[in-house]
Amino acid sequence: MALVLTEEQSMLRDSARGLISAKAPVSHLRGLRDSKDATGFSRELWATFAEMGFAGLLVPEEFGGSGLGSVEAGIVMEEIGRTLMPSPFLATSVLAAAALSHGGSDAQKREHLPKIASGALLATLAIDEGPKHRPLHTEMRAVRAGNGFRLSGAKALVVDGHVADLLIVVARSAGSPGAHDGLTLFLVDPKTEGVAVERTMMVDAHNAARIVFDNVEVDADHVLGEVDRGGALVDVVLDIGRGAVASELLGLADEVFGRTVTYLKERRQFGKLIGEFQALQHRAAQLYIEIEISRAAVLKALQALDADAATAASAVAVAKARAGTTATRAVQEGVQMHGGMGMTDQFDIGFFMKRARVCEEFLGDANFHADQLARLRNY
Repeated sequence: MALVLTEEQSMLRDSARGLISAKAPVSHLRGLRDSKDATGFSRELWATFAEMGFAGLLVPEEFGGSGLGSVEAGIVMEEIGRTLMPSPFLATSVLAAAALSHGGSDAQKREHLPKIASGALLATLAIDEGPKHRPLHTEMRAVRAGNGFRLSGAKALVVDGHVADLLIVVARSAGSPGAHDGLTLFLVDPKTEGVAVERTMMVDAHNAARIVFDNVEVDADHVLGEVDRGGALVDVVLDIGRGAVASELLGLADEVFGRTVTYLKERRQFGKLIGEFQALQHRAAQLYIEIEISRAAVLKALQALDADAATAASAVAVAKARAGTTATRAVQEGVQMHGGMGMTDQFDIGFFMKRARVCEEFLGDANFHADQLARLRNY
């Protein structure tokens, strides 16, 4: 498949770019941070997102969504990355929608997916338990009790967990940490007795939460997918999420590159534009090459996810690792080429650096995905 967008996908990109650039520039994030906004994003803007059909991109048409795929979700995520827009799109419309679409029963889909598509329901995936992404090392226990289960443990870095109306929780119902088998996913109402949610604002001014589950009782109807066999569903959902985060990193890197090149064409030093210095030209050219290679890797991964998400792991690992290292290089070069002003809070480049660092870690950094790729290829 050609590594280019179709006409319809290009129109979606233009539509998303027009809305996001107009309604959520970097100053929008700065304002939310400085005002210590309790929600961390604009609910009014999220309602507009839903009206334009963005919230239901991955929701099947029969449940009120657009029935599109990872390529389209990646297009929106790339535009979000360009302005650092804080939004529940990743948590709700990508991770949660993917989990429900791929693993939900008909009843679960009918109950939750139309609400996600309309923007009425905010949901998120609770999987990580420590500072690093290690999904198979889940220790949170799910013990059979009555006609359901009792959940005990804690989750960290749950994106938008402080505002979620629905938690999709990964727990270990069998086996020991590190095993692929024995994982089960549960749909949990955060208002259930025994659930304690603590908001944790991250360094990039986006939001996450630490959630503690103290003998939380859920019945069998709240199991998402199969008991003890949730590993395959987790793999698919995480890969879809990784493709989306890689897209955000790509948009972030491209935006920083554009801002940096503009600065090189305007800043004068020693009587000439600094963009005339050959050393800076070489560095800018190398960064452009890195971004374009990453663009191809990300689009290839998104296309692979749409073709068969169960077999796209290798392409996704390459894309997430590549996008993370490229974005890191872009923000480092951006800060350095802007000089001392690049380190100040008054200048936007610092926001991009912080967001790149968070996205690099979220759902696995470059080292994690290099290890994943090696294992997939039996090294």
